[in-house]
Amino acid sequence: MSKACVFFADGLEECEALIVVDVLRRAGVEVTTASISGSRTVCSTHGVGLEADALAAELNEADFDLLVLPGGQPGTTHLGESPVVARMVTAAAAQGKKIAAICAAPTVLAKLGLLNGREAVCYPSCRENLVGAVQSAQPVVVSGNFTTGEALGSAIPFALELAAQLTGRENAEAVAKAICCNW
Repeated sequence: MSKACVFFADGLEECEALIVVDVLRRAGVEVTTASISGSRTVCSTHGVGLEADALAAELNEADFDLLVLPGGQPGTTHLGESPVVARMVTAAAAQGKKIAAICAAPTVLAKLGLLNGREAVCYPSCRENLVGAVQSAQPVVVSGNFTTGEALGSAIPFALELAAQLTGRENAEAVAKAICCNW
């Protein structure tokens, strides 16, 4: 069974995080939500309290096939300032593992130099911070082991793409059909 880690930070866009968690779990992926703060409880950008499964500092990227960074502000800022996120994401990238980010969060990957020369997308007002990437107008972009999504509006196709990468296209299509999504 494939395993994914979705990072939770105070100020995350809760729908971008939870849609990914939901779709991946429906596809049979073992998902761990990981708070980057010292507490498993985080508060989203819209004031929704969320309880993570674990603290990111206690996890090892080698245990996961996929790491996911949801967007939102100031959640993305917190992800970008987190030494734990930087360590896990750069180590996972070096191991050729899958890394995904949506909305503002692809800028965290760009800041780490991981998107240099890769096609990527992010939230329109963050494009100036997608330094080094070849910017795309597509809602979801796959470039090697990196997947980026534009914003909340692309969260379901983004999550289904991740499910397809981990469990196969046929399985992801079955999930899409079950949630009545024309993917």
